[in-house]
Amino acid sequence: MEGVIHTITIEDCKKFSATAIDSVDAFSAAQIVLSYSGGRITVTGSGLKIVAFSKGSGAFAATGTVASVKYSAKGLKFAQKLFK
Repeated sequence: MEGVIHTITIEDCKKFSATAIDSVDAFSAAQIVLSYSGGRITVTGSGLKIVAFSKGSGAFAATGTVASVKYSAKGLKFAQKLFK
């Protein structure tokens, strides 16, 4: 899904949805890690539960208490930066 614009919606800190998601890399009741074309999105909170994910459409939805959302951009790995 390279070059696709993604969206994130948080409703009352209880529902989280996103579009253009490539994969779910990790999940627990406290943290969900998603990949999209620009890098990773880490959602932290409590009682997090994935309620929908479609790899084909990139639609993702979760419920629970959302405390934070963090973006991590794609880039060179640390060792690659050192020896470039």
